[in-house]
Amino acid sequence: MILKSIPKVDKFITNKAFEGLSKSLIKKITKDKISNLRADILENKTQNIDEKELINEILDEYKNITSSSLKPLINATGIIVHTNLGRSLIDKSTFSKAIKIASSYNNLEYNLEKGQRGERYEHITKSLKELLGCEDALIVNNNASAVFLILNTFCKNKEVVVSRGELVEIGGSFRVPEVMLQSGAVLKEIGTTNKTHLRDYENAINEQTSMLLKVHKSNYEIVGFSSDVSFEDISSLAKEHKLIDYYDMGSGHINSLPYNLDKNEPSIKELMKLNPSLLSFSGDKLLGSVQAGVIVGKKELIDKLKKNQLLRMLRVDKITLAILEESINLYLKNELDKIPTLKMLNTKVEDLEKRAIKLQESLKDILDLKTQIQTSQTLIGGGTTPNRKIPTVVLSLVYKDFKANILEEILRKNLIISRIENDKVVLDFRTILEDEMDTLEKILKEIFKNG
Repeated sequence: MILKSIPKVDKFITNKAFEGLSKSLIKKITKDKISNLRADILENKTQNIDEKELINEILDEYKNITSSSLKPLINATGIIVHTNLGRSLIDKSTFSKAIKIASSYNNLEYNLEKGQRGERYEHITKSLKELLGCEDALIVNNNASAVFLILNTFCKNKEVVVSRGELVEIGGSFRVPEVMLQSGAVLKEIGTTNKTHLRDYENAINEQTSMLLKVHKSNYEIVGFSSDVSFEDISSLAKEHKLIDYYDMGSGHINSLPYNLDKNEPSIKELMKLNPSLLSFSGDKLLGSVQAGVIVGKKELIDKLKKNQLLRMLRVDKITLAILEESINLYLKNELDKIPTLKMLNTKVEDLEKRAIKLQESLKDILDLKTQIQTSQTLIGGGTTPNRKIPTVVLSLVYKDFKANILEEILRKNLIISRIENDKVVLDFRTILEDEMDTLEKILKEIFKNG
């Protein structure tokens, strides 16, 4: 009898509650819900039909499907280049200039002087040449693409010499040896895991050798009885044997880094003084811009990369180029405060402490919430400066008898991503932006005042 009372789909979707919504999507959701309802009735899981509840379920599902799953978060982890949270941030003024490009026709591949087809890379090449002193540059969609394109262009069916200590695996199980295999290059491992000498490179060179490759150990370091060969020595050896010298830098940075981080993190400017064949690095790590793989080096080599048919599949769009060009121009104008990654990295501990005190003061009237300001350490993240920690300031939160993992989950569901340190949830001010402070305070008060 109850089966007969199941509403007809076509009639049900005419309900006023669905006015203004996509009829086709509402119809699809309704069909699914009613089908499930029929199955529940047949299995004696339900004994009645509540149409109001059914309408609410359909509306909730509609909202769930049509709402954007990407959401802005408050990064209170302290990890500046957080791969899971989108890596480097883009300054709003920088992004607004890209919006003008994206929302209008533009000269992406049009030469205004000649009135004919132009090249999309010439816009960014001009800025990179001025900043780095390179002969030419090319942009692809990430640094992994840069590595693949370079190896496929110059080393297909030829040997690439690389130290065993640099056969890295980066996030997402992407491994250098497998990238090389897919590119068609032949891997020639030298040295041992902990020690590689210049003579190992020299002894490996033969008529099949095309390239001497150095790979930045982005997410680990080898300590103790260990040694590797500088890119300067590798580059000199490659030139002596008329081979390509290439450094896959992973991250790479332009200006000097604080906290003595330069010691183990290569500077692009310094390496360019060696007149290398090719360098590649990420746009959205220490450079502090948008996701991209930046290739710089000899013009004759860049020209060959541009002729590889794979470039069509790896090239970047107008928005990426517009943002990246603007970021490079900020370096040229020395307006580094407009690069959020660098601004966060260079913020003094004293300034972080002031923000922590301000937030602590605003929360002091909340019952059962205990807070404590502490100095701590954090990592830059994103495959940069492995194991090199930098100072920071955190605010620990203790509420009633809630365990730290429960508090962390509550904050996460309210779009605040924190971390647990010494069995306490902490908010790290190294990555909490100044213009997020009021929002953070409001969310915390809503959470804890409501118990």
